[in-house]
Amino acid sequence: MNKTTQDQTILDHLQQGKTISQAEAIELCDCYRLSAVIDRLRKQGFEIVTHNEPNLNNKGTHARYELKEVAA
Repeated sequence: MNKTTQDQTILDHLQQGKTISQAEAIELCDCYRLSAVIDRLRKQGFEIVTHNEPNLNNKGTHARYELKEVAA
């Protein structure tokens, strides 16, 4: 899947009111660089917030992204 298609797939997912983590992005569209996709979407004007969540299986945290507003 190319990056434009990944970007659109992830944006569509977020616009449905869902959140997404790296593990979910891999399952959804084989995206191993979710933070890069989020960065590109933010540069397009989408307000995406990052929530840090504790990992369940080990120490540390991971990011979960949520769309707050649609770009104008």
